[in-house]
Amino acid sequence: MLYYSVGGEDTDISAEELQEHIKKILETLGKREKVMIVPPDFTRYQSQAGIITSYVYEEYKDKVKDIMPALGTHKPMPEAQLVKMFPGIPLELFREHDWRNDVVTIGEISAEFVSKVTEGIVEEAYPAQLNKMVWEGDYDLILSIGQVVPHEVIGMANYSKNLLVGTGGKEAIDGSHFIGAAFGMERIMGTVDSPVRLVLNEAYDKFIKPKRPVVYILTVVGQKEGGGTALRGIYVGDDVECFTKASDLALRVNFTLLEKELDTVVVTLDPEKFHTTWLGNKAIYRTRMAIRDGGTLIVLAKGVSGFGEDDKIDALIRKHGYRPTPVIMEKIKSDKDLAANLSAAAHLIHGTSEGRFRVVYCPGEDGLTKEEIESVGYEYANYAEMVEKYAPQGKEGYAKAPNGQEVYYVSNPALGLWAYEGRFTK
Repeated sequence: MLYYSVGGEDTDISAEELQEHIKKILETLGKREKVMIVPPDFTRYQSQAGIITSYVYEEYKDKVKDIMPALGTHKPMPEAQLVKMFPGIPLELFREHDWRNDVVTIGEISAEFVSKVTEGIVEEAYPAQLNKMVWEGDYDLILSIGQVVPHEVIGMANYSKNLLVGTGGKEAIDGSHFIGAAFGMERIMGTVDSPVRLVLNEAYDKFIKPKRPVVYILTVVGQKEGGGTALRGIYVGDDVECFTKASDLALRVNFTLLEKELDTVVVTLDPEKFHTTWLGNKAIYRTRMAIRDGGTLIVLAKGVSGFGEDDKIDALIRKHGYRPTPVIMEKIKSDKDLAANLSAAAHLIHGTSEGRFRVVYCPGEDGLTKEEIESVGYEYANYAEMVEKYAPQGKEGYAKAPNGQEVYYVSNPALGLWAYEGRFTK
């Protein structure tokens, strides 16, 4: 059911108002004795999930027993990130999710169901997996907190994804990511009922909802015209209704339809959040449908120093590179390591422009080298020189670079989806 709903395109919820909303939400949920919180990691810092987690802790105090950031395949959060994102919470409450080891399979979605929702493109069963602590812990409330925003793998982020991918295991993450890549990222982004979403929601409804006391706190966050972000909405519930309402607002807040295709797009990656192309390629995912054939995407990636979030995936990216989809599909057949890590294969497919536009990566002086960038199929440019040339600070949308060139600036690709209206089909 839907427990709480507030928001709109022009809503701007302050910190004080947010704290009051959280108090009312927890009053609605009633007294609890053993609470687990599953927020996102630092890459979703702008979600406001961190401060919401802190407000929940202020209310529940010692009733909060465990906090597990939904890392998925990402690296664990260092102490500095935990302190910044979750102010006031004792560090000893945080638990690290290990997607390769600390999981249990809780059920299976049939190959027949997967085939039906993917139009026969994928015909393998999907294994639903959760972190053992989430599944086996004797909690009377599991709060899953996060932002709903357009997403490359599932269409719209969060809800069942936060648990089944964020605290899921290798086989499940391989399966969900490959379904998305095989079905087609440009068919999925910005859709509420993508094949991946339908599979994960089916797993949540069949295996999790009947047995675990999960409540979702979903946020919608938008960009302010003068810079910065605004909390536009909060939706709370234990079923798909809260997600549907949040998605409806997120599509109005985070999806930018453009009247013409873009020739040059300049994306800035926050060096505090984006350290690998595994994360930083949101610059490609979220803008690709806006870029014309033969156009250029410039990625100002000061903090990007690696490819994958773990050694195995990093090695596979270095070995195969971001090649067109048919090439990667053939490599899956010939390389058993790639076939055994389908999330990596899906990432390689997601990260290619399919030869349609140029991708120019610009790491900082301590980042990936020219040789490394070019070895995976991207072009390289010097970060300092490109910053000087395009002067992106504080700019958003259409603008002229110092040299007079018309470009389109995106300061935070994680906050939205950009598409030429003639290319995007819902």
